[in-house]
Amino acid sequence: MIEFKNVSFSYEKGKKVLDDISFVIEPGETVGLIGANGAGKSTIMKIFLGLLFPTDGAVTVDGITVDKSHLSEVRQKIGFVLQNSDNQMFMPTVYEDMIFGPLNYGIPKDEVEKKVDAVLAELDLAAIKNRHNHKISGGEKRMAAIATVLCMEPEVILMDEPSTALDPVNRRTVINTINKLPQTKLIASHDLDMILDTCDRVILISNGKVVADGKTLDILKDKELLESNRMELPFCLQGFKE
Repeated sequence: MIEFKNVSFSYEKGKKVLDDISFVIEPGETVGLIGANGAGKSTIMKIFLGLLFPTDGAVTVDGITVDKSHLSEVRQKIGFVLQNSDNQMFMPTVYEDMIFGPLNYGIPKDEVEKKVDAVLAELDLAAIKNRHNHKISGGEKRMAAIATVLCMEPEVILMDEPSTALDPVNRRTVINTINKLPQTKLIASHDLDMILDTCDRVILISNGKVVADGKTLDILKDKELLESNRMELPFCLQGFKE
């Protein structure tokens, strides 16, 4: 379970980026985090990862408080898929990226090799195992980034704009992959059609506050709610009538 409890955060004194935010994500849930630019989504992700710490309130992952004394323990439970895969895939090949994290956590190499092959087989990516990262397509690189995270066997996966800059085929592949993953997932995205396809629940952030939290369709079909928070209906729901 993940819990944000009365979390506030300020980059500058007196100017809150997050303002008394509270929510709980249950094990196995897939939750969409939506909001206009500047709403506070990226700050929430950074606090989850312990890159920032709340000014007030607390965040817990599986009962462990996200603070400086527990960072290593918390980060072993969380996998983060960055918006820009080039910032995540930093080794020469896909294989080298996939083994980097597990080996650094002290997992024996033979176990890591088995994990790599199992994850690549599950995602149908065995063909790119030994490919150089600069020679694979954007869609393949996004999938490889997900594979790298899965090799760490996280309990929670955070994704920042996972469908950005993908063509329709690769976008659908990423959506199908997300839907197959059993982990608890928090997905921050402006792609509301993708959120509708992948998430059971949506949390809408505006001006650093939670303004809506509920079933995905209930929130994403609410034209007035979305427009009042500088968002638009998903393409597939434009023209939707009850």
